[in-house]
Amino acid sequence: MRRSAGGGPGTGADPSDVASVDAFVRGAGMQVLSADAERRVVLVRATVAQASAAFGVELGEYRAAGATYRGRVGAVHLPSSVAPAVVAVLGLDDRPQARMHFKQGPPIPVGDLPPVARAETPPHPSPLWPAQVAELYSFPTGVDGTGQTIGILELGGGYRDADLDAYFEKIGTVRPTVIAVPVDGGSNAPGGDADGEVMLDIEVSGAVAPGATIAVYFADPTDRGFYDALSVAVHDKANHPTVVTISWGGPEDSWTEQARQAFDAVLADAAAFGITVLAAAGDHGAGDGGGDAKAHVDFPASSPHVVACGGTTLVGSGGKIVSEVTWNDGDGWATGGGISDAFPVPAWQTVKLPANVNGTKKPGRGVPDVAGNADITSGYIVLVDGTYTPIGGTSAVAPLYAGLVALLGQALGHSVGDLLPTLYRASVFRDVVAGDNSVPQSQYGPEVAGYAAGPGWDACTGLGSIEGDALLAELHAPA
Repeated sequence: MRRSAGGGPGTGADPSDVASVDAFVRGAGMQVLSADAERRVVLVRATVAQASAAFGVELGEYRAAGATYRGRVGAVHLPSSVAPAVVAVLGLDDRPQARMHFKQGPPIPVGDLPPVARAETPPHPSPLWPAQVAELYSFPTGVDGTGQTIGILELGGGYRDADLDAYFEKIGTVRPTVIAVPVDGGSNAPGGDADGEVMLDIEVSGAVAPGATIAVYFADPTDRGFYDALSVAVHDKANHPTVVTISWGGPEDSWTEQARQAFDAVLADAAAFGITVLAAAGDHGAGDGGGDAKAHVDFPASSPHVVACGGTTLVGSGGKIVSEVTWNDGDGWATGGGISDAFPVPAWQTVKLPANVNGTKKPGRGVPDVAGNADITSGYIVLVDGTYTPIGGTSAVAPLYAGLVALLGQALGHSVGDLLPTLYRASVFRDVVAGDNSVPQSQYGPEVAGYAAGPGWDACTGLGSIEGDALLAELHAPA
């Protein structure tokens, strides 16, 4: 629902709007299960016939990729008495809306695991422990995220306590407090492919900021499930996340406009509440797996209220970076990035942006904002379902920097909040100037000519990889 008249981000719905929606729902024979004015959400139960008639659509069952889902034909219609109050009607379509952004490598036998402490690595990419990556990026020391809460959105999979116990014991770090928060019937349910995503997010952010509390919001991967997970996290008065990391998404044009608007409104709420939100920029290059030979950016990373995280290939030795280039495996796996077709250039994005490679002349928000280690060859060593394995992808970058934000919050004595304006006025980056995110034809989509990295901001690695100590100094400096 829309915000109360005259209210900015963070404002709840007007009681009169809630009453109007309630009257419409009941008048159409549907049932109101709950109404949350603060989150601007009304939960409705209806039969297929009732929902079809009330919203002017045709609902049916469809099959795609071996799965059956409910979908709709036709645009959603609402009567004039209630339409102005409604931002989106979600849940009519229950197909998966988002996908994970990670790439998992082969198992590493325990006897072959590299040392956890700083080690002299070969002059080529090799798997790293999260704390080693944090050291290479000069994350602040002397803080561990105490007093901060990292919110993680997961749309499938789960974690095993035994794995978390073993992992944090292996790296010699106290295990962070991890809380599972069910949303819309979602739950911590380990045993599937998504476990890799869940464990990556928890273990990377937890290794960087072991003193932080980690709240994991489990929902299903539909637009409604994803939206509710985000909304519950942003408005969670029990766990109070100070930073939220999102490793799921999809090509911008695979989302309905109403869903993008609803998501972006909640992301604006997060900024108003002082919550930093980071999201993976995608793992299939400039095409983002869109399937139409055109460039696409990933949403929700393209929201102007999200720190979009791209990927690099990182080589370090002795705690220092030897080289860092744009992540591109050359087989369809590469960092996402490009120019948004849905969001205009934000006022804070004061950099020269390239033209959209699709040939459109419409300016748009540039993605990503920052980048970090994402290549599977220099990937993060994590423990998933009893097995150590390297995992890469931009899914690793978002929780890495979420851990950094938790460290910064503790050091500052308050939440970091909306980080984007600071990032674009600060000199706190290692500029990544080599590589591109063009992708060949592959199982993830057709060939797409993308963008090249270069000095300054680019649509592969954004402003570059963050130097943590430098960012802390910038945040400490007087405005």
